[in-house]
This record gives sequence, structure tokens and C-alpha cells, in this order.
Amino acid sequence: MAKAGQENFPVALRMLPAGYRHHLMAVYAFARHVDDLGDEAEPGDRSRLLDDVETDLDRLYDGSVPRLPVVRALTRTVRACSIPAEPFRRLLEANRRDQTITRYRTFDDLLDYCALSANPVGHIVLRVFGAAEPARLTWSDQICSALQILEHCQDVGEDHARGRIYLPEQDLRRFGCAESDLAAPTTPQRLRRVVALQTARAAEMLREGRPLVASLSGHARLAVAGYVAGGLATVTALEHAAHDVLGRPVRPRRDRRLAAWLRVLATWR
Repeated sequence: MAKAGQENFPVALRMLPAGYRHHLMAVYAFARHVDDLGDEAEPGDRSRLLDDVETDLDRLYDGSVPRLPVVRALTRTVRACSIPAEPFRRLLEANRRDQTITRYRTFDDLLDYCALSANPVGHIVLRVFGAAEPARLTWSDQICSALQILEHCQDVGEDHARGRIYLPEQDLRRFGCAESDLAAPTTPQRLRRVVALQTARAAEMLREGRPLVASLSGHARLAVAGYVAGGLATVTALEHAAHDVLGRPVRPRRDRRLAAWLRVLATWR
């Protein structure tokens, strides 16, 4: 739970009523736990541990009591908000894919991965607010994929150290990057161009998801604007760092996330 404050998106979380905060943090804790199993557990244990989580999801949805605390904590949220199992299973599948697929040939291939690793979270969030209509889900997918791509831009070095490259191979070749560039102490100019391209794509996707914010009201609008603002502040942070993502961590300051959130609320109508 403590990791939530380090993410790009939880700008408005503390301003929501306690019920919404409980639901969103339960979802966040599940997604974070699954990610940690896929990234940090012993390599030989990861698939088994992910299977254990899915078995516990089965218990939750057949009315039994889940054994894992992080799944058991979802019980109230799943029942109160009528959330189906499918988006949770997609998050698990994304982390299973991470165990076998470590490179993505094209940007479209990366978007297919985001459909598993990021977009389900947006679907769950909209269900928490009772706002999961088809058009909104489509706009949400644009926003969530953009947030995932920005996170990949921020974590180029960390991902490479784990043996994974999320920057599309097609773009790396286009700008003449070698895999060794991803392990450099500072980001070579050719790699910065690749990161800049992904950042620009993500910024455009955030703009394409703009109607979602305008379509919502009340607490749903407050929260979703916070997610968008986190993405926009990250775009700005990457641009200000000249896309040097290897020399130092690139994270938006809290005051800039807050300013972006207020700007989204004021102008994205």
C-alpha cells in the first residue's frame, strides 16, 4: 500500500470518500502484488505463485473465502461494485507473459501487452464508480495504455536489468540503438529519441482519452482526472529531463502533479 504514493496517478485519492478509497486501494494492492510476484519472486516460483493467486480468485468468485489476504481484501469491492473476474485474470496473464516474452517488435505489439497489463485497471476503476459504459471503456483504454507506456519510458534501465525491453524493437532499429545503450550510465542521444517518440505517442493517447474526463462527474471525474494528470505531469518531467531516463530517476514532483490535476479539472470539460 505504501508504494501507492510513488505512482504517477494517485493525485486525488485522499480527497475521495472512504468507501471509494477502500475500493481503489484494494484494487491497487492486488495489481501491485501481482506485479511484484512477476518481477521480484524467485524466477522458478513466479508461475506457481501467479497460479496460486488465480486459484484464490476462483474461490472469491465461487463464494468461498480466499486464502491470500490481498485477494480476500477484494471481496467487499467485487461484491459492492459487481466487478467481473475477467480484468483481474488479464492482469495475471500480463505477468505470465512477462515470464516468457521479453521483447516487443512493434508499437502495436506493445499495445497488445498494455491491453493485459494496464487497461483492465481502468475497467475496474470505472466499475467502482458505476460508470463502465462502452464508450468510456474505450477512452479509458487510451489513458491506461498511455500511463503504462510512460512507465516503461521511466523504467528503461530497471526493465533492462530484469532482462526485459519494452521499447519497440522497430523503433530502436530506426534510431540505430544497440541493446547495450539501455545499460549506459546516461542515455545516448539515439535512445533519447526512442523515448521521446514513445512519450509523444503516450501524450497523444492521453488527449484521445480526454472525452472520458468530460463524460464523468462528481467523484469519478475527480479520480480519473487525477490519473490523467499523473500522465501529463510525467510527460512534462520526461521532456524537462531531455528524455535522459538512465542518468537519474525521472518522476514528476508532487506539486506539478497537483497543478496538472487542477488544470485537467478546469479545462477538460
